Amino acid sequence: MIVKCEDVKKYFSAGRGYAGQRNSVVKAVDGVSLKIEKGAAFGLVGESGSGKTTLGRLILGSLKPDSGRIEVNTDRLNVIFQDPHNSLDPKMKVFDIMAEGLVLTGMKRSLIKDRVGQIVEMVKLPPDSLNKYPHQFSGGQRQRIAIGRAVLTNPEFIVCDEPVSSLDITVQLQILELLKDIRKKLAMTYLFISHDLRVIRFISDRVAVMRHGRIIEEGPASEIYSNPKESYTKTLLDSVPEISIKAK
Repeated sequence: MIVKCEDVKKYFSAGRGYAGQRNSVVKAVDGVSLKIEKGAAFGLVGESGSGKTTLGRLILGSLKPDSGRIEVNTDRLNVIFQDPHNSLDPKMKVFDIMAEGLVLTGMKRSLIKDRVGQIVEMVKLPPDSLNKYPHQFSGGQRQRIAIGRAVLTNPEFIVCDEPVSSLDITVQLQILELLKDIRKKLAMTYLFISHDLRVIRFISDRVAVMRHGRIIEEGPASEIYSNPKESYTKTLLDSVPEISIKAK
């Protein structure tokens, strides 16, 4: 077990009501319990505002829960964000972006150079990419840089927060294939957050459906997609005319 959440809650104030009335409250995460097994690709799906990104931030430790317990059984974790344009420093060359995590460990530069070269090859970027800046790449290539940076220090657990939502469908498939390949090669565990049922189906072996801050359904991906139990899950599935990205 690499992640365990027990009755986790996180509420936010939505501002003061009329004439100084008591603040209204948004129950972003409202009593969530889940387990993520080591080596799994755990998909978390829900509409915008369902609380899935907040839950991801709680698991990463960038937010603290109001109550409940979160256990993460590794110190080696990282995150891949939605928009590589905003997550990459435009003033840094790709080598420096990717190497930053290893520099902080005090690793020798010659070893860092070798490791960065290995990862550039793994994420299928040209070797001359290292001397360029983020703006010189397409959106898909920038996401490859972000993925390379995330896996460079060989984390055991990665939160993938809508990592393909800003890309067109063809590039999405390429990035998903890359993430599957990296997970297999490096034996990583993913929490994959998305509003897109096609994406979740392709990447995940277990799925949880989130609504209004709660997990309303969870199970093997094959079961969720072939025999959903909750009407909300059925509605989500029915809203997708055709699931064109199919798991292999």
